[in-house]
Amino acid sequence: MSRLDDALALVAIDSVSRGEAAIAHHVAIVLAHNPDLDVERIGDNVVARTIGHHATRLLVAGHLDTVPGDASAASIVGDELRGVGACDMKGSLAVMLELASKPTPRSVEVTWVFYAREEISRSDSGLSEIVELRPELLDADAAILAEPTDGHVEAGCQGTLRVSVEMIGARAHTARPFVGRNAIHRLGDVVTKVASYEPRTAVIDGIEFVEQLQVVDIVGGVAPNVVPDRASCTLNHRVAPDRTKDEAVAWLVEFLGEVTGEGDTVSVVDWAPSAVPSMTNERLTALVALTGVPAKGKVGWTDVATFAELKIPATNFGAGDPLLAHRSDEFVTLAQLDQFATVLSAWLH
Repeated sequence: MSRLDDALALVAIDSVSRGEAAIAHHVAIVLAHNPDLDVERIGDNVVARTIGHHATRLLVAGHLDTVPGDASAASIVGDELRGVGACDMKGSLAVMLELASKPTPRSVEVTWVFYAREEISRSDSGLSEIVELRPELLDADAAILAEPTDGHVEAGCQGTLRVSVEMIGARAHTARPFVGRNAIHRLGDVVTKVASYEPRTAVIDGIEFVEQLQVVDIVGGVAPNVVPDRASCTLNHRVAPDRTKDEAVAWLVEFLGEVTGEGDTVSVVDWAPSAVPSMTNERLTALVALTGVPAKGKVGWTDVATFAELKIPATNFGAGDPLLAHRSDEFVTLAQLDQFATVLSAWLH
């Protein structure tokens, strides 16, 4: 079987978030073929570790779940594997399984992590489940998270801040709006202000991160003949690793200051921390050298931040174009899988 066939076998297993039991079972069976691995299943997460005497341990992790889609529609067309999760990230998982399941002499110990529920709330993440129940299984000197990066190193990740902005008005009859104050009209000023935002760029360890700010939801209105006294919107702010949660919130409150007033509120709904690039780590700089392409900053949030919280230097590196992730026409090519396998194998040696 070719690498595309191996990847197709994974894509054909429906594993939408919270439905990873079948693919976790498949992964555990494949890993059991290697007698050098200690394989442990924790819920729908599978961790396999070589147990030797080498001083250095490297970790490679990937998530088993996908966004919703029709797994039965997966197919190979020419040198492309098409189907939900092909790019994000079952192509990379297939390569991980290939390298993990074969006994291979190495000068380092290797931990392979296949985890559930990455595509939904971070509080539900299978990686967090491992951290809670068996944190020692994640001990490592450096880690790769096999998110699709087109075979390049995408260092660190942005933090994600979601806030709710609520505007206060005064209710009145729509025939006499002058005795009230329209909260939706006031909210329009917030939307206009956010639309005028110019992205900020931060450079950390030589890696560039570009922040973003978007309105992603709006709620308001009482009845067709009532001037609304409340209206709210949700903002999504992608935060560079040089800012903490408190710093990001303080900046956002100041940014909205000219269009908000007394009684209006800016409340944090959710926060996922960022991660610095870790490009001073020699294992990760060696990975960059193996790709032959300079590292760039990760656009968006990944579990590199989870490894950062565990004090493990980590980076994003995987097969597939990240711009195809979550799309209906998602695919990965044989050439991308081959390149990922070549570089990952060399890094682990």
